[in-house]
Amino acid sequence: MSINVFKKDTQANGNFNNGEILEKKPIGFPQDGGNLKPYSNLFYWAHAWAPTEDSIIGLHPHRGFEICSFVLNGEIEHYDTLLDKWITLKKGDVQVIKAGRGISHSEKLKEGSEIFQIWFDPNIIESLYVDPSYSDFKSEIFHKENTNGVEVKTISNKENQIGLESYGIQIFEYEITDKRYTHKIEKGSYHSLFIMTGNLIIDSQEVNEGDFIIINNEKDLELLISKKCKFFEIVSPVMPPYKTYAEIHKVN
Repeated sequence: MSINVFKKDTQANGNFNNGEILEKKPIGFPQDGGNLKPYSNLFYWAHAWAPTEDSIIGLHPHRGFEICSFVLNGEIEHYDTLLDKWITLKKGDVQVIKAGRGISHSEKLKEGSEIFQIWFDPNIIESLYVDPSYSDFKSEIFHKENTNGVEVKTISNKENQIGLESYGIQIFEYEITDKRYTHKIEKGSYHSLFIMTGNLIIDSQEVNEGDFIIINNEKDLELLISKKCKFFEIVSPVMPPYKTYAEIHKVN
């Protein structure tokens, strides 16, 4: 059995523009100082928000990684050197940048907006040599299903609806109210959960808003939901079929 909880106060911090944009990083860069390093083909995971005013993260480059932004609240604007125009993304929308041989982009977080930015490794030895691409996906295309008080939003399952090259990635949002819930865990996979709102008890541990959980080697996992709990989940392989950037450069 393996259940690891990373409390909010142990995660790395970040900010832009003197605190106009704030960040908590369940998986930070090596220099960020958080407790958790890259694993699987998950390289980076930041929760960012603009508490008091609109703010822009200036133009900056990326290579190799698949960089995904998930708009949790409010709206953001995105510019990149491939499209050469600003695009608005609203709550529930998803953006996928395949950085390939190189792309630069800029983001504007509107006041009150909140996002996850997550970097996946699609076999970076190969991806560094392909052309970059950009896609966005509107909230209304994602399927939601409500069964016995458990609402599941499927962003990407084994059908790979958002077209990631990174092996074995699945992405879901769950919203559960006041119940004992049995969560299925896939063999050979990590299940990474970020608690967005509310709290739950897992393996006798209370987990609260902003906390991060990594689960593997479980079959059926019982969650005790207190009030309404919403969590974001990524399923990823324990052993990707290629060497990741973090393995090659020994950052994990």
